[in-house]
Amino acid sequence: MTARSAGALASLVVLSAIAIAGCSGFYEIPIETPIQPKMDVTGFQRVLVAGFIGGGTEDVDANLETVRLLRSQLRTKSPLRVIEADVLPLAEIAVEQNRENREHAASGPVAPSSDGVQPVAPLPPAPTPQPAATPAAADPKESRIKNDKDLQKYDKIFADAAYWKKLGEEYQNPLIVTGTVLFTPHQTAGFVTTNREVYDSFGRRSVIPVRTYQERKGFVLEPRFIFIDGRTGATLYSEKFHEEVLYNAQQNTPALSSYFELMDRLMPSFLSTLSAQKIRGTRVLLK
Repeated sequence: MTARSAGALASLVVLSAIAIAGCSGFYEIPIETPIQPKMDVTGFQRVLVAGFIGGGTEDVDANLETVRLLRSQLRTKSPLRVIEADVLPLAEIAVEQNRENREHAASGPVAPSSDGVQPVAPLPPAPTPQPAATPAAADPKESRIKNDKDLQKYDKIFADAAYWKKLGEEYQNPLIVTGTVLFTPHQTAGFVTTNREVYDSFGRRSVIPVRTYQERKGFVLEPRFIFIDGRTGATLYSEKFHEEVLYNAQQNTPALSSYFELMDRLMPSFLSTLSAQKIRGTRVLLK
């Protein structure tokens, strides 16, 4: 550093000290920064949090807990009136729709005859008799939704505009909130940086960063919120989130507690989709 630079820096420090000394103190004032909503919901008066296709751990009913939480938040932080209705078992409804579609496709249309009379479809051939066997019990784990690949099997229900329009007619054409929620256990191991207190020979305390190898466990939350127009059944907006939390391997944290912790992180982003939100902070002013 040159003598000129050192002199300029010293002058700046002196001037700053004089300015601070001249002030009797400082104070903080609260400020709010508005965030505009991602969607225009002025055409709706009601909102229906219908249900979700949930998966992951069996310790948390992702469908039920997500509906309860979103309804609770929207009652106080949204201009729309929340509709109280039974939570839809959306995964079961999607499975039933897929089964009906397969049966309809398998039957196929029957072409009419030249005289306009609809012919009777021929009966299928009689099955070959098979020796009786004891049916194997279905493994409930095989039908569980474990990952994104499993969720993709249910995506068709969100594109079924006729279904959502019919549901909207039952509740006076509200904005419908639905989607998927994947809440899965997660484990990892590796080096992490932690702070350790040390004392020297004179008893003076200091904190130093230390890298240690740790095994940690936690949960990953991946919700996808889909907003559907109850008047037409069309999808208006969709957004996916990813949050995760890790704890020490010896720490026993309930799954439901971790679920609410992760949902709390993304709740402001969800609410900002429907209504204007405010970020609160403070600004320091000198007297």
